[in-house]
Amino acid sequence: MKNLVLIGGGHSHAIALRLLGLYPVPDLSLTLITDVLATPYSGMLPGYIGGFYTYSECHIQLRDLAQFAGSRLILDSAIGLDLPNQQVICRSQPPVTFDWLSIDIGSTPAMAAIPGAVEYATPAKPVPQLLAVWDRLVAAVQSQPASFGNRPLRLGIVGGGAGGVELAVTMQTRLCQLFTAGGLSPDLVEVHLFHRQTNLMTEYPTGVGQCFYQLLTQRGIYLHLGETVQQIAVVPESTPLEKMIHCESGLSMPCDQIFWVTQATAPTWLKASGLATDDRGFILVNDTLQSISHPHIFATGDIATTLNHPRPKAGVFAVRQGKPLVKNLRSIASARPLRPFYPQKRYLALIGTGEARAVAAWGRYWLGPLSWLWCWKDWIDRRFMAQFSKLPGSSIQHPSPAPNDLERDRDR
Repeated sequence: MKNLVLIGGGHSHAIALRLLGLYPVPDLSLTLITDVLATPYSGMLPGYIGGFYTYSECHIQLRDLAQFAGSRLILDSAIGLDLPNQQVICRSQPPVTFDWLSIDIGSTPAMAAIPGAVEYATPAKPVPQLLAVWDRLVAAVQSQPASFGNRPLRLGIVGGGAGGVELAVTMQTRLCQLFTAGGLSPDLVEVHLFHRQTNLMTEYPTGVGQCFYQLLTQRGIYLHLGETVQQIAVVPESTPLEKMIHCESGLSMPCDQIFWVTQATAPTWLKASGLATDDRGFILVNDTLQSISHPHIFATGDIATTLNHPRPKAGVFAVRQGKPLVKNLRSIASARPLRPFYPQKRYLALIGTGEARAVAAWGRYWLGPLSWLWCWKDWIDRRFMAQFSKLPGSSIQHPSPAPNDLERDRDR
């Protein structure tokens, strides 16, 4: 019996668990190591923050998926690898031995170099940490709206890429709705976005950034462009305690909550373990999604950088990697040749505006904001999540796949 260990419950691994449940690999023991039991689907996260989706609608239940796949489930964090002995080092559990390993743990914003950022700002990833802070804020506004009527509730968002912009508009929309429902003026909600570049969303066509600049300005969101945040501090004499954003220009802004949505980085234990990584610590993989230094280890999603085909850290690539990953895991377990995966050069991005509209970007083309684009995005996201609901019980015996079964499932 060979051991396949999955670290992380990201999009690729969620797809892998589903397919391994549908088509089990003979004589293969499966283990999932994850520090959460419900993994958020990134495409619906802004919609959850904006109040469009419930928690269950935008989270994949990993316990159910693991049971369906016949996988052992270890609720813990991986903190290292013992590569000579082929073991995963966990924070609380004994080491887990593997024959093959797959890593899909996502990324986190780079904030360690900014004094006070780790202590006083909330990173956009890991998402459970972000949602814990957000849900507490929403609950406080709902339960005691009068306590927010004395002064503005001020949020600071650091990062003017798509993630930061979408977070700004959805948070503002939701808080304004809650303030209005509580009998307070929505003008008491202030959102400040800080971005070191002079243009927003430079990863997309120029028109997309200009579109959102106009949208954010019209919505009353304060834009601090060309501002580099150099420190986050606490103002000790304030009541309640406020956090202070200090910029290199001398600009300082007190905020009740600060959310960090900047360039992604990887946990340091990956490189320290001996895996080949890029300059930001992401695992370098070849076209078959294998580590270029340790071919019995696979990596997908944000944590991986494809050596021959580097792509942005976007959820669409993690989703597209799911089925090729499973095919190659099945192949390596059966001593068959692996197949390369070539990520698309262009991909469709649908970016919500917080008010049931969306902007579409494809290569150098863009369109919106339009309500039908939001409906399209909603349909795509719900269709993706539907594949993880109503899974048969893990006790059901699944037939061995016919030669073309996995191919048919891959193309659906």
